[in-house]
Amino acid sequence: MSDSLTATHGNGNGKRRRLLLSIAAIFVVAGMLWLTLWWFVFSLREVTDDAYVNGNQVIVSSQVPGTVTEILTDDTQRVDAGQVLVKLDPTDADLALAKAQSALAQAVRQVRQQTQMAGQYDAAIAAQRENLARAQADLKRREPLLAEHAVAPEEVAHVRQAVADAQAALDAAQRQSAAAHALVDGTSIASNPLVQQARAAFREAWVNAHRNAIVAPTSGYVAQRSVQVGSRVQPGQPLLTIVPLHDLWVDANFKESQLTHIRIGQPAQVHADVYGGDVTFDGRVEGLAAGTGGAFALLPAQNASGNWIKVVQRVPVRVLLDPKQLTQHPLRIGLSTEVTVDTHDRNGAVLAQQPSAKAVAQTSVYGADLGAADVAADAIVKANLAH
Repeated sequence: MSDSLTATHGNGNGKRRRLLLSIAAIFVVAGMLWLTLWWFVFSLREVTDDAYVNGNQVIVSSQVPGTVTEILTDDTQRVDAGQVLVKLDPTDADLALAKAQSALAQAVRQVRQQTQMAGQYDAAIAAQRENLARAQADLKRREPLLAEHAVAPEEVAHVRQAVADAQAALDAAQRQSAAAHALVDGTSIASNPLVQQARAAFREAWVNAHRNAIVAPTSGYVAQRSVQVGSRVQPGQPLLTIVPLHDLWVDANFKESQLTHIRIGQPAQVHADVYGGDVTFDGRVEGLAAGTGGAFALLPAQNASGNWIKVVQRVPVRVLLDPKQLTQHPLRIGLSTEVTVDTHDRNGAVLAQQPSAKAVAQTSVYGADLGAADVAADAIVKANLAH
């Protein structure tokens, strides 16, 4: 009886021992798997959910003063670069343009007149030279006769005075000609400074007249429209904002302790809360901010005053997104995201080594105004030139 109880007890202890060993082995294997996963995967990643979508907010303002007469767009609507957004009352600008047009035409005609007057003074010089030569010839004929008392001394004196008067008249004509040529020599009528000055005034008036139509400098979506019909706007006054949703990035605010292995160019994955886990955006680290968020705050902390408590600081890290993915899955400025940076490759730079030669943003919608103004000015100059 006792032997059977002992055998049963021994078998129970053996089963319990094997169970405990199995459980211990499972924990050891799980721990090794976790250690391996952490060593080769998790330790090479930096993750933060303190990350938000950001982008350019293009503030549209008027370049000339005026009264709003028409608004052609509103919040949430898409606009294309060069599209007219707001129109101003053109009355004052049209009047100024008409005056500038008349002034340019008058300047061309005035320079034409000056050119003709210069030619007229040249003809006067030739006439005065003939007069002088004739007076000198008369004097040359009479001076020998004076010695022979064939002519009266008074007559010779009158001829000498006539020579002096002819010389003075020639000098005056030459000076008048030089003064007239000073206004027109060295330039054509179109390139004369007087015409160029009137032309510049016309171009300015032309551009101002056409800037009564306020256009979109870039393509995007309208937000924060504050302009109203009938409002008197001034140059530089914000009217509305355009957000180019095709060019967005994420500002991921990593803790300072997470920045050790983050480098420019490292790949990143971004999950936006608006899409949950269904969409993964591929990005890359574009750069790290030059200071912490607290350093650039409107009221930065003054740690040198009062009681001091250490607070872990965060540094914004800019992550660029793929434009194609943004087209397929649009984001909005300010949306919350989670960013994971893969830090396997740690050979990149922490700070940019060279200045960027690429424009951050650019527009060409305003350059067409000056080109069209030149065409209009050329037409006025041509119309008032001599045929």
